[in-house]
Amino acid sequence: MFAFALLLAAAPAPLPQQEGETVTVRAPLPAAPQTPATLVAEPVAMMIATFDTNGDAMVDRAELEEGVRRSFAAIDTAKTGKLRYLAYSDWAKRFLGDQHALPSPYEVDRDDDDAVTLDELEDHFSRLFARYDRDGDHLVSRAELLTYRTLPVDAQGPTTGRRPPGKKDGKDEKAKDRRRGPPPGDRDDLAGRAR
Repeated sequence: MFAFALLLAAAPAPLPQQEGETVTVRAPLPAAPQTPATLVAEPVAMMIATFDTNGDAMVDRAELEEGVRRSFAAIDTAKTGKLRYLAYSDWAKRFLGDQHALPSPYEVDRDDDDAVTLDELEDHFSRLFARYDRDGDHLVSRAELLTYRTLPVDAQGPTTGRRPPGKKDGKDEKAKDRRRGPPPGDRDDLAGRAR
């Protein structure tokens, strides 16, 4: 208690406020929404970028094949040579960031035996590599791994075809009213007239 009293005594006294002087308290500005990206990296593209073992910011086919083998072995701990779809979702969550990220197991499993083998995964990544290698130099650069987004998007997804909030089309409302029938009070009037 004595130490607290000493601290209070040692604290500087507040400066007296001059009359007519205003004190402005500034709070942090509200967060502004992030501008939607026009360049994005697909989860599989991010994974391929991690296969760059020599640090040259390029991925060649040997690095791709080694990376795919390492990722497969990390999940196939029982050494069965297959990843059933549940194990594949574990693989996708760990290496693609989400269990539902593409490529899906249905896309990779070529023989439809409900399991993905290393050969099937390597084959699929080989096709992805060819797709990303736009200049055909047998190397995939970071620039080639980027995807250009052409649709305008916001936090709710693509904005194309969406009506602005609060806007209503009079035609749609009238059509809904016709499908619903007359309001309840009008139904009583109609029933009375029918009698």
